[in-house]
Amino acid sequence: RTKFAPKDASSQMSSGDQLRLKAAQLLIRAARETDPGARADYELMAQSYLRLADLAEQNSKPDIVYQTPQASSLGKR
Repeated sequence: RTKFAPKDASSQMSSGDQLRLKAAQLLIRAARETDPGARADYELMAQSYLRLADLAEQNSKPDIVYQTPQASSLGKR
């Protein structure tokens, strides 16, 4: 490794992107697998990582909603 080599790219990625990368790696491994059972397991794990990536992306977005109080409840205590 040279001193000009970039840092680990995954450390700069969002958690959703890291999970998608892991899913892609599992799909590559599944494609190379000769055992049908192991291939199916890798594919299922990849699908799970993709679902987790979607959830991580959803959870990273702010979902704050401000609702103005109704006028009738402003003066009451």
